Amino acid sequence: MALLHWKATLASPPLQMSSWQENTRPCNWSGIMCTAIRHGRGMPWVVTNISLPGAGIRGQLGELNFSALPFLAYIDLQNNSLHGVLPASISSLSSLSYLDLSFNHLKGKIPFEFGGLQSLMQLGLSSNRLTGHIPASLGNLTMLNYLVIHQNMVSGPIPKEIGNLVNLQGLQLSNNPLTGMIPKTLGNLTQLNDLYLYGNQLSGPIPQELGRLVRLQSLQLQSNDFSGPIPISITNLTKMNTLFLFENQITGSIPPEIGNLTMLNELSLYTNQITGPIPRELGNLAMLNELWLDRNQITGSIPPELGNLTMLNDLYLYTNQITGPIPLELGNLLNLWILDLFDNQISGSIPNSLGNITKLVELHLPQNQITGSIPKEIGNLMNLEYLGLYQNQITGSMPKTLGRLQSIQDMQIFDNKLSGTLPQEFGDLISLVRLGLSRNSLSGPLPANICSGDRFQYLDVSFNMFNGPIPSSLKTCTSLVRIDIRSNKLTGDISRHFGVYPQLTKMRLASNRLSGHISPNIGACTQLTVLNLAQNMITGSIPPFLSKLSNLVYLSLDYNHLTGEIPPEICTLNNLYSLNLSSNQLFGSIPTQIEKLSNLGYLDISGNRLSGLIPEELGACMKLQSLKINNNNFSGNLPAAIGNLAALQIMLDVSNNNLSGVLPQQLGKLEMLEYLNLSHNQFSGSIPSSFASIVSLSTLDVSYNDLEGPVPTARLLQNASASWFLPNKGLCGNFSGMPPCYSTPIAAHKKGKILGFLLPIVLVMGFVIVAAIVVIIILTRKKRRQQKTLMISTSLEQGDMAKSTRHNSKTGSWLL
Repeated sequence: MALLHWKATLASPPLQMSSWQENTRPCNWSGIMCTAIRHGRGMPWVVTNISLPGAGIRGQLGELNFSALPFLAYIDLQNNSLHGVLPASISSLSSLSYLDLSFNHLKGKIPFEFGGLQSLMQLGLSSNRLTGHIPASLGNLTMLNYLVIHQNMVSGPIPKEIGNLVNLQGLQLSNNPLTGMIPKTLGNLTQLNDLYLYGNQLSGPIPQELGRLVRLQSLQLQSNDFSGPIPISITNLTKMNTLFLFENQITGSIPPEIGNLTMLNELSLYTNQITGPIPRELGNLAMLNELWLDRNQITGSIPPELGNLTMLNDLYLYTNQITGPIPLELGNLLNLWILDLFDNQISGSIPNSLGNITKLVELHLPQNQITGSIPKEIGNLMNLEYLGLYQNQITGSMPKTLGRLQSIQDMQIFDNKLSGTLPQEFGDLISLVRLGLSRNSLSGPLPANICSGDRFQYLDVSFNMFNGPIPSSLKTCTSLVRIDIRSNKLTGDISRHFGVYPQLTKMRLASNRLSGHISPNIGACTQLTVLNLAQNMITGSIPPFLSKLSNLVYLSLDYNHLTGEIPPEICTLNNLYSLNLSSNQLFGSIPTQIEKLSNLGYLDISGNRLSGLIPEELGACMKLQSLKINNNNFSGNLPAAIGNLAALQIMLDVSNNNLSGVLPQQLGKLEMLEYLNLSHNQFSGSIPSSFASIVSLSTLDVSYNDLEGPVPTARLLQNASASWFLPNKGLCGNFSGMPPCYSTPIAAHKKGKILGFLLPIVLVMGFVIVAAIVVIIILTRKKRRQQKTLMISTSLEQGDMAKSTRHNSKTGSWLL
């Protein structure tokens, strides 16, 4: 038999099929129904119904021989694990009126042959993996009441032939990639109660013809690409209780005629491009439970008539351009759970009447222009779980009545102009999870029992004027996830006032008056990603146990009184991105293990007493964008490996050290660098010509060194100040206040090469000439002496002769 054969093909037939045995009648099997039909002279019993929803059947429907079951009228196999294609053989069942195969794993196309099922009244194929187009042949199923192809992968347009299904009461084609426009022929489906086309890629205008669907109760066209205005004809659908048009490209204004839809329970138009004001006629929708108009471009004020919607649970108007005050009449919405007016241009004060809405769970008024004080009546909202008033211009003090909000979990009032003290009653908020009061002008002490419940996770009171000690309850507040008390005047010893917080991820205590040592408790907060203790009065050394914070990304200990060396253990923090130890009293050298900080983007150790050589290993921190090691006592050369830091963009500052030697040519590889400060060192030689390759450079300070030669030309240094280069030994350049260079760098380079070649020759030739002159002089003098000697000798001889001949003469010619 066909049913037993099908069972045999299934994987582990379910218990519900255990009664399907060869020796029993099918009419007695679980899930099978039979009907006696007249056939000839007898009335045999034949199988007409298969109903096994959610039975856990795993197999292929194509293995069932439908031609052997010609009288089947009802098949319900939804919510099983059927797979394979949808068999076209089902079309042989001419008596079939009900077919539901939803929530299976069927794939392939919807067979064209299904258009022959002339008796079919309900076709359910939702939540499968069907593909292809909706066959136009389905338009032949004129008896059909429900067509459900929701949640598949069916594509293409909606066939206009669907408009032939004049008996259709439910049409669900939602959550498919259908394209094209809604066929105008759907306006023929005058018996339709529900039209679900949401979650497709349908486009074009919403057709006016839908206004003929006078029985329609639910119209859901959301999450498509519909454009154009809301058709006025839709406002004829007076039986409608649900209208969802959200997440489209709808333009124009909301038709005032929507106020005629008095049966409407849900109106959702959010995330469109709707303009214009909110029609006051919406106040006629007395049955409305949900009104969602958020994320549009709605202007004008909130009409007071919305106060007539006394059944309203949710009112979402956020992210529009609404102006004017909050109407007092909204205080009449006694059934309201959520009021969201976030991100508008609402002005005026918070009306006291909102304190009447005692069922309110969420009140969102942030990012507006609200002024005035927080009304004490807000303390009446005993069911309130969220209060958002941040980024307004609210003044005055925090009312004590807020301490009565026993259900409050999240209170965000940051970025306002609040003053005064934080009431001690805030310590009674036992359900509080998040408290955000930053960027106000609040003062005085924080309530000692601010963490009175065991759920408190987020505390942000930064940028106020709070003073006094750290609240004692924080030490045992082990539920903390984030704490931010930056920029106050809080005092206390951090080694005694903070405990171990297993879930803490961010700890920002900077810019207070905290003292003491860094506690081992902080080292036990192993989930920390941000630790900011900067600008306090913390003493002692940087403890090696900080290396236990393996998730740490930001570590700021700058502007304290820390001493000692930088512990090499800190270099095991592989996730560290920003390390700021500047303006302390640290000494010693930079640990060579710094090369392990492969994710380091910002390093600032300036303003300490660090000394020794800058390690070559620093060049291994390839993600560095900013490097500040200025105002220390480093000596030796600037490592050429610094030129490997290709990501260095924001700053390289090594000024005010004792560095010497020539500047490495490799610095020219830092093409993204914007700020380079080498001043107040003892660098010598010339500025490398490779500096001209640093095309992003806007500041180059090499003043107070022993540099000479021309300053490399770079486009961004054309307006440079001479103070960046002077004083030095002999720099020159085309900058105001600097001596000019008499030759271009290229000419000077060529001249230097020529001089280097000619100088030895000139020296040798000069030596030869000088030597020759010396030899000539010596020889000349020697010859003259010889001549003189000869003359003297001759004279003496002549004198003797004269003396002998004229003995008595008084003179001799030799004396002449």
